[in-house]
Amino acid sequence: MMSTKRIAVLTSGGDAQGMNSAVRAVVRTGVDKGVEVYAIYEGYQGLVEGGESIRKMDWNSVGGILHRGGTIIGTARSDEFQTRDGRRKAAFNLIERGIDGLIVIGGDGSLTGAHIFRQDWSSLVAELVQSGQISAESAAAHPTLLIVGMVGSIDNDFHGTDMTIGTDSALHRITEAIDAISSTAASHQRTFVVKVMGRNCGYLALYGALATGADWVLIPESPPDVDNWQDVMVERLKAGTKAGRRDHIIVIAEGARDRNGNHIGSTDVQQLLEERLGEEVRVTVLGHVQRGGRPSVYDRNLATMLGYQAVITILNAKPEDEPLLVGIKANRIVRLPLIECVERTRAVAEAITAKDYEKAMDLRSTSFKEAFGTLKTMVRALPHPPEPGQKRLRIAVLNAGAPAAGMNTAGRTAIRLGLDLGHIMLGVSNGFEGLLKNQMRELNWMSVTGWASLGGSVLGTSRMVPKGSDMYAIARAIEDNHIDALLVVGGWAGYEAAYALGRERVNFPAFNIPIVCLPASISNNLPGSEFSIGADTALNNIVDAVDKIKQSAVAARRCFVVEVMGHSCGYLALMSGMATGAERVYINEEGVTLKGLQTDIDTLNRGFDAGKRLGLFIRAENANAIYTTDFICSLFEEEGREVFDVRPAVLGHLQQGGDPSPFDRIQASRLARLCLEFLINECTQGNASCAFIGLQKGQIKFHDMRDFDRMVDSKVQRPKEQWWLELTVISNLMAKPAP
Repeated sequence: MMSTKRIAVLTSGGDAQGMNSAVRAVVRTGVDKGVEVYAIYEGYQGLVEGGESIRKMDWNSVGGILHRGGTIIGTARSDEFQTRDGRRKAAFNLIERGIDGLIVIGGDGSLTGAHIFRQDWSSLVAELVQSGQISAESAAAHPTLLIVGMVGSIDNDFHGTDMTIGTDSALHRITEAIDAISSTAASHQRTFVVKVMGRNCGYLALYGALATGADWVLIPESPPDVDNWQDVMVERLKAGTKAGRRDHIIVIAEGARDRNGNHIGSTDVQQLLEERLGEEVRVTVLGHVQRGGRPSVYDRNLATMLGYQAVITILNAKPEDEPLLVGIKANRIVRLPLIECVERTRAVAEAITAKDYEKAMDLRSTSFKEAFGTLKTMVRALPHPPEPGQKRLRIAVLNAGAPAAGMNTAGRTAIRLGLDLGHIMLGVSNGFEGLLKNQMRELNWMSVTGWASLGGSVLGTSRMVPKGSDMYAIARAIEDNHIDALLVVGGWAGYEAAYALGRERVNFPAFNIPIVCLPASISNNLPGSEFSIGADTALNNIVDAVDKIKQSAVAARRCFVVEVMGHSCGYLALMSGMATGAERVYINEEGVTLKGLQTDIDTLNRGFDAGKRLGLFIRAENANAIYTTDFICSLFEEEGREVFDVRPAVLGHLQQGGDPSPFDRIQASRLARLCLEFLINECTQGNASCAFIGLQKGQIKFHDMRDFDRMVDSKVQRPKEQWWLELTVISNLMAKPAP
């Protein structure tokens, strides 16, 4: 580790939800590592102005900001910093305070500015010595400026990171708005045009449309394939109306254009549709509402992880190191050369300007291209008719286990994609219980209309795991309905049921069909997958509730112990604790001890004696059989009687309810498409694999169901490998009391 002792952080360019979480993480990590941390207010403009715009921060300077949108240290676009004179002033202000490390949170313009600043540093310092503003000794003490960048941008348009800070929150705003618009549009049989941000990136438009079940999308990377795209769109919308659709939603990115590079505006589409459809068309421009509001759980935790790693990176950097970008790839933190990422980012915009749209799409991620392909099928008014002589597979879809938000989204995607490929899709009611009772029906294209945004399970679900005589009834139902393949969307009970069917194949030949499980469980406790459908929605429900609890408590000297679901898996507890700033998280994986509880009591008493007004503890429901939520509350109440009072909050089933988050909708759509392709491929090749799908380290993998027992700890119903436990180091650091 080098001798860096003073670092600074600034936010620049457009604000993005989660920037405050990143600033908090930078400050607290730096302080914990013995580093002096400065915040530069108003971005590069503050760096140029110096004075009160550069302030030393301490642990408490960033308290209470996790849930706040925008950036508390401000942001501004600085024309002066773009000049050499401005950058020279900025260099002087840093050297004057002994700052030799700079962490920049912003978009491509802000990070490009950081790279130029680093390149100019030596010559700027030389000019300051020549002008007598600094001494030769000061110059020698600051031969270089270490820079680390984090991307704060709602557009998710930066190369080198799968997600940028603010994108997930912006998608929350977009999906909430379109969900609301869809209900009023259906009531009046109306068409709405919704314009979202994205000048050179269609991420928000594409995924917003996919998540909400929109009817058409226009993005800059892939303009309509034909010159008469207007005719195609109108024809598609009319066909949708004829098929029974009561509303139409068209999503447009602000940078949308046609193949000739002509801009397509929301007003253009409105006028076109009013003329061709002969009805009133409404336009909603979401604008800066996409930037506003509280950050989502994903953005809070992403920003926290990146902020922590940015400090570690800058403290371990060598003087000759070029500026680095800290991002996330395949759910793991990565460090990449900043300028390389900037250049690759700008290459997309250049390709779009040059009308090389194939190159623009190639430069996007594989998942982006897959999502676009999925959406092109989902927006069809009706499926393609089956090919003459085609073997039409009969594929059954069922939900199993506890309800998880996103189940309906997965079902909708699989059913429509299957129908479009000419197959027969069957919906099974109430899980394996409904399967053995032969409760199923053939579904058509319109059967799943509106499912994308619905929480719960329209098909119904149950926790039943078949055994004994159940096997005969299920085998009979499979045979009677000529089922060729089975898609199980569900949690632990669904996996156990599929595992049981696989083991009974020797006794029941009917089970020799392809079976695949798609992970859907709010507990995120399934093997082979880092994210289960429903867990992100549950986390946002928890954090929404805890944010309200914290607001209610600040008027009194009060401590809350919040109990969350998860059985014996602590994922919800740890991730919600990190996103809410909880002081301690109690999970089964780490255990709970009386000694630890006593330490927490002592910390609480010291904190409240020093003026603290709120204490927050998160406890997973099965953290410990003896030290229950009530026990902990009683213990804290007794020991803090004269200092603070204690309240329990058992969140219960509100964690399972609500509309699925954008993250869960997008993941459900992606996994459902892959599961359907797997089943069709297995049938085509004459195989009968029983498997489960998962996303691990960014890679989609199908695991043989025979490995299920080997990959889990059945006693506590969780995987043997849990990637998120690595985050306890960061969570514990952020939760420390002020030194």
